[in-house]
Amino acid sequence: MTTQPHILVIDDEPQILRALKTILTARKFRVSTANRGEEGLALAAALQPDAIILDLSLPDIDGYEVCTELRQWTQVPVIVLSVRDSERDKVLALDKGADDYLTKPFGTEELLARIRVALRHAAQTEGSKETVILAGNLAIDLTRHVVTRSGEEVKLTATEFKLLAYLASNAGKVLTHQTILSHVWDAADADRVEYLRVYVRQLRRKLEDDPEQPVHILTEPGVGYRFITGD
Repeated sequence: MTTQPHILVIDDEPQILRALKTILTARKFRVSTANRGEEGLALAAALQPDAIILDLSLPDIDGYEVCTELRQWTQVPVIVLSVRDSERDKVLALDKGADDYLTKPFGTEELLARIRVALRHAAQTEGSKETVILAGNLAIDLTRHVVTRSGEEVKLTATEFKLLAYLASNAGKVLTHQTILSHVWDAADADRVEYLRVYVRQLRRKLEDDPEQPVHILTEPGVGYRFITGD
């Protein structure tokens, strides 16, 4: 018997808590709720949920601090759900460790899709021994450093492969410009966003069927990029 995924919702709006509990329970999730940041952290430690939905504006400690505290001991997927919609807020939340960001009001189906992606990626990260990532007609062999498209090998530079491997290894997760630059290049390069854009354009030309309408390497405007496997 498959265990129902357990979602922890941390939000101080009673109507949001009720709505999310109703929506998620109807989709066969187990749901726990907290209306304060400290309570949410305590429940996260005690219950070990499969994913957390987190508001940024909480009455005791804000969502940024909750993310920071969580990332000291767990990699549980965190989806921020907030009325704050500025690029600065999104980037800060993602840099603090959130996996995804949705603004209120939100679409139910989009939220459910983001949860499914987060859970799938967490399961792959935790339990998979696979070294080949499949994305549509792409196969990315992380061990052999080989990429094929429809069975044909694609020639990538060392930096292009490192960038692709990092994006694909975090499939479904929004990665900020600064995070990507720091991991693929160096912390000193964290503000060289145009440098990153050049490499993304090169990868799209080599890997996407239509580089102008990419389906795998997606732009999150003003924030960064998200790799989609398409499954």
